[in-house]
Amino acid sequence: MHWETIHKDTAPGIAPNLADYDRARFDFTWSQARTALAGLPGGGLNIAHEAVDRHAGSASRDRVALRCIARDNAVSTVTYTELARRTARFANVLRSLGVGHGDRVFTLLGRCSELYTAVLGTLKNTSVLCPLFSAFGPDPVEQRLRLGDARVLVTTAALYRRKVAERRASLPGLEQVLIVGPGAEELPGTVSFDELMSSVSDSFTIPPTSPEDMALLHFTSGTTGTPKGAIHVHEAVVAHHATAASALDLHPEDVYWCTADPGWVTGMSYGIIAPLAHGVTVVVDEGDYDARRWYRILGEQRVSVWYTAPTALRMLMRATPRQGPYDLPRSYDLSALRFIASVGEPLNPEAVVWGQEVLGLPVHDNWWQTETGCVMIANFAACDIRPGSMGRPLPGVEAAVLKRGEDGRALIADGRVTEVENPDVEGELALRPGWPSMFRGYLHDKERYQAAFADGWYLTGDLARRDAEGWFWFVGRADDVIKSAGHLIGPFEVESALMEHPAVAEAGVIGRPDPVAGNIVKAFVSLRPGIEPAPDLERELLAFARRRLGPAVAPREIAFDQNLPKTRSGKVMRRVLRARELGLPAGDLSTLEGSA
Repeated sequence: MHWETIHKDTAPGIAPNLADYDRARFDFTWSQARTALAGLPGGGLNIAHEAVDRHAGSASRDRVALRCIARDNAVSTVTYTELARRTARFANVLRSLGVGHGDRVFTLLGRCSELYTAVLGTLKNTSVLCPLFSAFGPDPVEQRLRLGDARVLVTTAALYRRKVAERRASLPGLEQVLIVGPGAEELPGTVSFDELMSSVSDSFTIPPTSPEDMALLHFTSGTTGTPKGAIHVHEAVVAHHATAASALDLHPEDVYWCTADPGWVTGMSYGIIAPLAHGVTVVVDEGDYDARRWYRILGEQRVSVWYTAPTALRMLMRATPRQGPYDLPRSYDLSALRFIASVGEPLNPEAVVWGQEVLGLPVHDNWWQTETGCVMIANFAACDIRPGSMGRPLPGVEAAVLKRGEDGRALIADGRVTEVENPDVEGELALRPGWPSMFRGYLHDKERYQAAFADGWYLTGDLARRDAEGWFWFVGRADDVIKSAGHLIGPFEVESALMEHPAVAEAGVIGRPDPVAGNIVKAFVSLRPGIEPAPDLERELLAFARRRLGPAVAPREIAFDQNLPKTRSGKVMRRVLRARELGLPAGDLSTLEGSA
């Protein structure tokens, strides 16, 4: 299906930060972006100073930094002044425990105010913060604590009992476990977070911090091999601040809601650091996804900028279809909402259009990775949107599509790579290093880090194409791409087409080995409520996909499956589908929905 370009909204409102894309790219420098931040009084750069202390020492001191919504819907607030005091206390707690510069502090917490205190207090102390996803099982928690050389863990009694207590003996380097809330007195080897916080001063002077000092350690999911610990430094805040202005159009008066879990890089970079660096009010929801709850939060909290995931948007689409009266969103006053963005996985074109038709605003997709640390390619507030496109590179970012070799990755010949010159030719997406939040290494794995670069480019492992006007389009991960009868097929494209059929709720696509074609495309489909699998429907879906995609790309086989394997965030796990189909080991299932 051809999706028409959505032209920029010319209605009066807040002027976009990035009004002229070409001019912004011409004028922008990272050194200039650095001048928008304060820096430490004695020189140097510290993320926590930019996110908290500089606001607490300004006219914004009484502005609400955190607006926390409990599971029972009770709302509490934390001002920038109070956040500065709390984070100073936590920095003093770490000092009292002998934890200092470069020591690793891990968090295993849900969305709560104590998480923000621990994150920013750790950075004030020039220790290194490593967030963990609270829904991880014991194995991935133990693995990351060990790989990351954890000295301190901040968590709750319930999470500690379920995920850490029985593994504590195998973690001799984990010296301190701080329990948020009640229960520490019943857990040997732990101490109360609240008691420690009440015993120290709320005044703390951030020590000298080099922009290149290690600040954050983010583990990528370990689908093959061990998880990789991507190292980020304090200078990353320059990119967080600049890209939140250009890609998310953040203004100081905004009320901002990022739904990403803080255990992942999006929830850290754009759920905590970037918005606080801009001095905005951040909505923190402790509850789980629920369509009515989310619409209520958007309305009652007067959210103006909303950053969420394609999976969440598709779930809202199922609860609020384009056809019909849109009763659910119209039950709430969403008039404050002015900008919606999405990240984490490719965004179906239909979701962009659904946003325009149902919410009155298109969804602006963007692309980045754990390794990049910030948004690299985006659809901007003042620019047209091509539904399905990742957008265009941000100011200060140089992106290219590289010619591929037999393995689907960039072809490296004598240490050189070749840029694809013609439009709409698929290749590996590459970035020219040099932006402030670029990862500085994989912890304890120099070889893996060096392999991510070639001929002056960072090789992303993602496949993309660039059209004649410079918009980038995601094709898939290099290791997900299906080679069938000489064609390289991105599973996302096939999944998107199937999901346009009114009977299809979700889809996952893999390549099944075939003696003639090499692989054939097989789709696993879950159906919407009230629709039953049937041979006629299977034939209809195959024909529908062929019409949408052409016979070379469309699936040859369809299997109905109402229980597609998914991560807890809702992504269909293609590697698990592939393993089941081929009788292979499924690998790490710790992020699988429903796993312990």
